[in-house]
Amino acid sequence: MGVSNKIPLFDALSSKQRASLEKRLVSRAYHENELILDFEDQSSDVLFIVSGKVRILFRFATGREVIIADLAEGEFFGELSAIDGKGRSANVTALQKTEIAILSATDFLEITTSVPEIAEIILKTLVSRIRALDMRFSEMSVLKTNERLYVELLRLSVPRRMIPKGGKSDQRIISPPPFHHHLAARIGCRREVVSRELSSMMKQGILEKSRGGLVILEVARLEERIAEALN
Repeated sequence: MGVSNKIPLFDALSSKQRASLEKRLVSRAYHENELILDFEDQSSDVLFIVSGKVRILFRFATGREVIIADLAEGEFFGELSAIDGKGRSANVTALQKTEIAILSATDFLEITTSVPEIAEIILKTLVSRIRALDMRFSEMSVLKTNERLYVELLRLSVPRRMIPKGGKSDQRIISPPPFHHHLAARIGCRREVVSRELSSMMKQGILEKSRGGLVILEVARLEERIAEALN
């Protein structure tokens, strides 16, 4: 089985097209915390995650970092440079041992323009990412730091019932528990601010640390606070 079988984007390819694609894909393994792409790098390849997980972040000249997104198996990145030929707009780092399949910009554009189903998926992916960035921009513009933290905690969490031996159905959990500096990088603030707010939320009975992760005990209270801030 070729690596392309693990990439949903290529499901629309015929057997002949897939065989041709496999010859053009180059596989590379990355270690945990290894840099995959650097900001303003002039490469234009498109990269597909065969296994593992990566983090996309923007690093300012001051050294401050803002996490844009985490991508997992089956997803892809680097398509912007392939499309417009400009340098990379962010850093990409492996969060764990990760296998990447690399496709040149020329081959990527050829497949995109020759297979309508693939073009449609790419367009929908781009639209989804733009919407997500728009949402984050709105949050940064309208919400205070603590309110952005509420949103991010809900965004990262899943219903606790999805975790083996989970708690009440109306509770949510982030597992494994997030590092405070990672949360800070997601919402654009200092780690100390996140640590202080999380401690306050635990005293209020909204959050709880458990062996499996960080549990949101009072989901409705967080949602109410966010709604009040937006009104």
